[in-house]
Amino acid sequence: MELQGAEALIKSLKNEGVEVVFGYPGGAVLTLYDALYKAQFPHVLTKHEQGAVHAADGYARATGKVGVCIATSGPGATNLITGIATAYMDSVPLVAITGQVGVCLIGKDSFQEADICGITTPISKHNYLVKKIEDLPRVIKEAFYIARTGRPGPVVIDIAKDVFAATLDYSYPDSVNLRGYRPTFGGDPASIDLVAEEIKKAQRPLLFVGGGVNISSMATDFRKLVKMTGMPVVSSLMGLGVIDGDAPEHLGMVGMHGTYSANMATVECDLLIGIGVRFDDRVTGSVEDFAPKAKIIHFDIDPAEINKNVRADLKVVGDLMWSLPLLFEKVANLGLDWSGHLEVWNRQLTAWKQEKPMTYQKRDGIIMPQEVIAKVSELAKDAIIVTDVGQHQMWAAQFYQFHGERTFLTSGGLGTMGYGLPAAIGAQVGLPRKPVIVFSGDGGIMMNCQEMATAADNGFPIKIIVMNNQVLGMVSQWQRLFYGERYSHTLIKGRTDFVKLAEAMGVTGMRVTNPEELEATLVAALETEGPVLVDIALPSDEDVLPMVPPGGCLDKMILGEC
Repeated sequence: MELQGAEALIKSLKNEGVEVVFGYPGGAVLTLYDALYKAQFPHVLTKHEQGAVHAADGYARATGKVGVCIATSGPGATNLITGIATAYMDSVPLVAITGQVGVCLIGKDSFQEADICGITTPISKHNYLVKKIEDLPRVIKEAFYIARTGRPGPVVIDIAKDVFAATLDYSYPDSVNLRGYRPTFGGDPASIDLVAEEIKKAQRPLLFVGGGVNISSMATDFRKLVKMTGMPVVSSLMGLGVIDGDAPEHLGMVGMHGTYSANMATVECDLLIGIGVRFDDRVTGSVEDFAPKAKIIHFDIDPAEINKNVRADLKVVGDLMWSLPLLFEKVANLGLDWSGHLEVWNRQLTAWKQEKPMTYQKRDGIIMPQEVIAKVSELAKDAIIVTDVGQHQMWAAQFYQFHGERTFLTSGGLGTMGYGLPAAIGAQVGLPRKPVIVFSGDGGIMMNCQEMATAADNGFPIKIIVMNNQVLGMVSQWQRLFYGERYSHTLIKGRTDFVKLAEAMGVTGMRVTNPEELEATLVAALETEGPVLVDIALPSDEDVLPMVPPGGCLDKMILGEC
């Protein structure tokens, strides 16, 4: 079958099961876009390339499929960089297709030329520069294989403009054989036996669940383990949703803004089992003082993560699809009376929960940010929650009761402001029947606010909640606590009318300024067809608490009114 390169690319995407792409056209990809037009291939035109890559990321996180985005050469490709890095840090399967100048122009500082492979090498799982039409089908097959297998991540395919117009006798490879890439799946079963023995001996065991369980779609198996044993659970930011937020075994998020009970349990446990976690610095605080009384067991698909941040006493390297069912089997055969085995430990955990529960100080006539999150949690229990980065992100992690894997999409590792709105668009495209809600700040929403027009143009019914405190919240909190209240360039003058901005882009706008209006406005927003933005006035001096100071010990929390 003789096809143009652009046609071959589209056929290859179909062979990989791709249902939609997100992108923005330009000179180097015009032939590809012409082929997309002729093939009527589903494509979402965003208003900025960064919107396209974040949307592909949100699509991937919500569905578990590989997200795909397209951009032209030069500035189009470089506008993808932040989104590629975001996906890389959080192990999101993504294929970014970029156009490149013609082969004869590469390396000559040609118009709209950028060395995207050189630029993305540190922030992608792999990348390709395609200069020969014959290489295209193989490269696409390999790119999707690399993106979705092992520890997932973004792969960049940079394609010279000539390749899209050239022709080849098309056939798509049946398999991939990469000599230098052998992704881990199964590991050493004996390591699981050792873990079971440690669980049997432990008096104060603690499960630490991370984003790897969400990525591998193993939440059901993890919940079975928790239900059988009753072992308590703490979550990383990326692990939220694996276990129900209100499950009795769940102590909440651990780390810098973790709950009192989760942090104290981590300090006092004698066995910490990290499953699909990176032991990020926002979790550990002082590494030397992290889980000081515990043997640490680390389950991870990526051998490079073992002992990278925290020293593990036992390691289980392999896909959680292999290790979690085997762990359940081994632990079930221990024959322990779990209620008796954990009785003393559970009493202590209950005492910590009661001593310092997650709460906040209400103020007369003022809407509190925690109240907003809790109310949305009550009104939209089955929603996919997407956030930008900052205070609202942490309040969402603390006060929204997540139920189910892949229900919380947020930029964890890179902390990318501007992520929320376009990622929500991607999630809505992937799961059109699910309600999708974005929490953003008045700082973060401005970074990709143009994507409100994308939502309106396509009728995506996402609900955008702007937590408007007229400051760059998290940065100003650090200035308040650690920089002598010197608010250097973090006070927003509040002149942006977000309701008018939304309406100018075709999005329904609503505003809430007092607590009495909050519930009725949120209900109205959730019931309104199409995209809606709700601008909520909040106090500028409310802190996210508890908080462990940077590099501090988890039991040395700033608690405030929590």
